[in-house]
Amino acid sequence: MSLRTITPRRSAAALAAICAAALCTVTPATAAPADLGSRINGDAVNRHLIALQRIADQNGGNRASGLPGYEASVDYVVGKLRGAGFDVTTPEFTYQAYYLDSFSLTVAGQPTEGGVLEYSRATPQGGITAPLAVAPVDDTPGCEAADYDGADITGKVVLIRRGSCTFAQKQQVAGERGAVGAIIYNNVDGPLNGTLGDPGAARIPSVGVSKQVGEALAGQAGAEVKLDIQSRLETVTTRNIVAQTRTGRPDNVVMAGAHLDSVPEGPGINDNGTGSAGLLETALKLGGSPKVNNAVRFAFWGAEESGLVGSTKYVQSLSFEQRLDIALYLNFDMIASPNAGYFAYDGDDSDGVGAGPGPQGSGQIERDFIAAMAAQGIEVEGNDFDGRSDYGEFIAVGIPSGGLDTGAEKLKTEAQAAKWGGTAGVAYDPNYHSAKDNLANVDRVALERNAKALATVVGGYSQSTEAVNGMQSRAQRAQLRAAQGTLMAQHHAPTEPKVPHGHNLA
Repeated sequence: MSLRTITPRRSAAALAAICAAALCTVTPATAAPADLGSRINGDAVNRHLIALQRIADQNGGNRASGLPGYEASVDYVVGKLRGAGFDVTTPEFTYQAYYLDSFSLTVAGQPTEGGVLEYSRATPQGGITAPLAVAPVDDTPGCEAADYDGADITGKVVLIRRGSCTFAQKQQVAGERGAVGAIIYNNVDGPLNGTLGDPGAARIPSVGVSKQVGEALAGQAGAEVKLDIQSRLETVTTRNIVAQTRTGRPDNVVMAGAHLDSVPEGPGINDNGTGSAGLLETALKLGGSPKVNNAVRFAFWGAEESGLVGSTKYVQSLSFEQRLDIALYLNFDMIASPNAGYFAYDGDDSDGVGAGPGPQGSGQIERDFIAAMAAQGIEVEGNDFDGRSDYGEFIAVGIPSGGLDTGAEKLKTEAQAAKWGGTAGVAYDPNYHSAKDNLANVDRVALERNAKALATVVGGYSQSTEAVNGMQSRAQRAQLRAAQGTLMAQHHAPTEPKVPHGHNLA
């Protein structure tokens, strides 16, 4: 998810009013799940993180899909859910996984820090050596063939500024003009984590570097570049976990999910052991046969870090009627970043920027999460539905969605540090997608707060989803989703491939 800084738009008084009004619409007076949030204990959630850390330690230091650490993580979660009485399935799926075996970049003989854009083409063994060319910086840098008119970039590695179009388009245009490699540098502070979207988009070996590195390289046109990328694609078979209560209406399902896999580089304890742990503890406290009006379905996704594969394949496997049975979807991806922010997905686009609103009802989900956090004294900020996590395919088929997170690679502002604590000018998670994303680097206060809010909202919706969509039958939901289809197509048209959490297409 591409996290951004948003100016707070709700006062403490407004939050208190929302808390007084919104949650009462989803929380019944007497049913057992009404107090689900108060039953969540941070130590119990942290125990699941300890288990995931030990699993990673015993399996090569990671829990990536297709590798033993992920399979052991699946076994752990499935065992807990079945022990709590849930109906549990582990549907398998296959996908093409991108593995980076080695990478090095030197310019003018100096090692240069950067990262390979996911799905980049590999270089020949031993790498490539070529002069550096610098693309002009304009409103659409490197996005059009005309950007290189009058310049000969044949046989060169081109330095291109980020912005205006996708990374895939930039390297494709450069490749068509004869370049043998691309270096794309950030237009904001911080590292550039990116993807070309899918293997078919790759034309030339491509890497990303920070704004600081890129601006330094911009003055070195003609310098010798040595670029070595050794990567491969492999067909991987892995699993999702889907667990549903044995009670409640199966035609008005409350669905909540978190990805269980890590990146290959580390154990993934914040990303996304925390979301998985909070979701798992909520399920265990709810139990497999609770006194609910609506069935609750918990999902633990595989291969999120490879392009939201598990959640996308799951939604695509459902019939139209099965999708109508899902009243709403809640997503939890990184809920205890060590320099935590507090974000709820901006379901109604009240921030007025970004990808637009979620499906009808998503705004109510946002308000209910705001209320659940306000009850703990926390004022949240909106976060865009930008396609970087597992809500993507649910939104694409019109299912109202929302969720919580605490931030990834973007930097905390002075105003946020004053409001939430932590350190301004430092990433919400400085250990993001690295071996340091471990048990020592999570904010346990944020973990408990978000887990409680997660459970509060899930528990409330298990009794009523009427505030979200006002619909209690398949036919009514079908009519609503058909009516909003045109609007959603405008805001969330599938013009670009799915993007994995934490990676940017542009």
